[in-house]
Amino acid sequence: MSGTTPADVVCLGESMVTFLPSRPGRLADVPSFDRGIGGAESNVACALAAAGHRAAWVSRVGADGFGDHLVEAVAAYGVDTSFVRRDPDRPTGIYFRTATDRATDVHEVAYYRAGSAASAMSPETVPCDALPAARILHLSGITAALSADCLALLHELTAPRAGRPLVSFDVNHRPGLWRGESPAVLLELARRADVVFVGEDEAEEAWGVVGAAAIREALPEPGVVVVKRGADGVTVFSREPGLRPGARASDAGGADEVTHVPALRVDVVAPVGAGDAFAAGFLSATLRGLPVLTRARHGHLLAAAVLTVPGDLTAPPAREHADRLAALDEDAWGRLRLGPGWTGDDTEVRTP
Repeated sequence: MSGTTPADVVCLGESMVTFLPSRPGRLADVPSFDRGIGGAESNVACALAAAGHRAAWVSRVGADGFGDHLVEAVAAYGVDTSFVRRDPDRPTGIYFRTATDRATDVHEVAYYRAGSAASAMSPETVPCDALPAARILHLSGITAALSADCLALLHELTAPRAGRPLVSFDVNHRPGLWRGESPAVLLELARRADVVFVGEDEAEEAWGVVGAAAIREALPEPGVVVVKRGADGVTVFSREPGLRPGARASDAGGADEVTHVPALRVDVVAPVGAGDAFAAGFLSATLRGLPVLTRARHGHLLAAAVLTVPGDLTAPPAREHADRLAALDEDAWGRLRLGPGWTGDDTEVRTP
């Protein structure tokens, strides 16, 4: 990404080095870990770059070996990391998690991110006019929870201004990050975005709002609101005027187009990263100007790619392969079952 060519998507947020266990069990019992990377926004950037889009990641990391690893690993997916800054005084965040143990439902995550380099992002350290030009700016509620400075940065990035790109906002409510603070600010930030991703469960927990229709009522301004409903799929509320940066769907009048897209049946290996992959698939199809139904199906397909591998990231299916599956009729879509390896071989796509 060079010269005056804008990025398709700029993703801003913290990424951490993640340590994945060598076998199932409690963290206290796991003898060794494999190193990887994890971060909601960098996950989206990596998935979009792997799918052929121009993606950039903006963040801060420590001037340490973990920071080196993060930048190199994200760049290896084809992401522009030239806007990542090094902090000489704060470390790169890390976390450990257990393997998914479906028999005993053991799952632990231990974060070591307090005082991290990314938590020092602010309007001063990441000024808006220093961000790369982009068609879409992707943010998440995780950043808002890291520090008061990070929250101030999100307020500035989502404020109406000349030349603002389309703002995509994944609510990503993480109760453990708020430490007694109210996550109500996530609703305010979401209302300032153009495209919003939010789970029914997190809307109820964070805002006390129950059900897809009520979520849309609480978020009247965004042009597109994607309500994630777990095994029931997603419901997308859309009004096309809101797809222009800064245009408010609530000002356009008229009724929403409401699109429900069932989830796929997937042989899950690990559940981490699926929400980020869904956002990447939806945004990829948005960049291509595809219909709302097709955008949501591409979201489900990229989520299925991640669900069938152990980590947060994987190579997406080839575009032609994904387009073919996304174009299936409703009955054939409902009969799909995807397991490990399906992204690289059509024979792995099964129907009962």
